[in-house]
Amino acid sequence: MDENLGREFIYSDADFAQIKKIIYRMAGISLGDGKKQLVYSRLARRLRVLQLSDFEEYLQYLEHNKEEQQEFINALTTNLTAFFREAHHFDSLAQFARKRKNASGKFRVWCAASSTGEEPYSIAMTLVEAFGTFTPPVEIIASDIDSNVLEFAGQGVYTIERLDALSTEQKRQFFLRGKGSNSGKARVIDKLQQLIEFRKINLLDREWGLSSGFDVIFCRNVMIYFDKPTQLRLLERMLRLLKPDGIYIAGHSESFSHATTLVKLVGKTIYQLDDSSARAGHNELR
Repeated sequence: MDENLGREFIYSDADFAQIKKIIYRMAGISLGDGKKQLVYSRLARRLRVLQLSDFEEYLQYLEHNKEEQQEFINALTTNLTAFFREAHHFDSLAQFARKRKNASGKFRVWCAASSTGEEPYSIAMTLVEAFGTFTPPVEIIASDIDSNVLEFAGQGVYTIERLDALSTEQKRQFFLRGKGSNSGKARVIDKLQQLIEFRKINLLDREWGLSSGFDVIFCRNVMIYFDKPTQLRLLERMLRLLKPDGIYIAGHSESFSHATTLVKLVGKTIYQLDDSSARAGHNELR
C-alpha cells in the first residue's frame, strides 16, 4: 500500500533517512524508525509556510538556508514541560541550597533544557523560598536549542491552567494575574525573571560559553534523545562545569548506569561526581 495516499506532500523513506541524518548532525538527536509519521506532521507545516511542493524540494532548500535550519530544529525538538515537574527534584534542590546558605559566592544553576520556561522559573521559586529572599545570591542560566521556546520563556506569560502545580501562596507571590485582553493568563513577576538569564545553546556546539563552578546542573529528559556515545561525551563535558560536590539532576527515564566511572547515584535520578572523577577535576582546576 502506498504510504503517500492521502498525504498532502510526497514523503519517501529516502526523505526520512536524510532527515534523520541532518537532525543527528545538527542537534545530536537520534530518531527511531517509529518517528517517521511524527516527522512528517511536524515538517509538513514548514512546507506549507514556504509553499514548497514536496520533501525533496524542502531538503534542498534546508541545505542552503541557515534560518530554515533553526526552524527545522525547532520543529523536531520536543518541549513537554510543566511547573515543578518531578517535584522531588525541587525538594532536593531546596535542601541542597539551604546547606549552602552561608557559603561565599553565588549559588549557580544551569538548566540545560529550559523549554518554555516552567523549569527555570520553578528553580527560581525554589531558591527564593530556600534563601528566604526575593534577591537570593543565585545565578540561573537557562538554555535551549529551540529559539521559539526561549522567546516564549523570556516573556514569562502562561495560561492560568499551567499554574495548577503551584500552591495558592506561590501563585500570589510569584505571578501577576492578567486583566482585560490578558484575562486567563498570568505573568511571572520581574524579581523572579531577573534571576534567570536565557541563552540559546546547542549542546553539540564546540563552545557553550559557560564558566565552570555550577552547584547544580538540571539536564532532564534530554539525554534520551541521544545515542550512548553522545550521552557520555555530553555528560563528561557537563561534569567539568560542576563543582566537585555539586549535583547533576537527570530526568525520570534517564539512567547513567553505563557511566559509573563518571557519576554515582545519590538520590532519585540525582547524581554526583564519582570520587575518582571529583579528585581528577580538582587536580585539573588547580
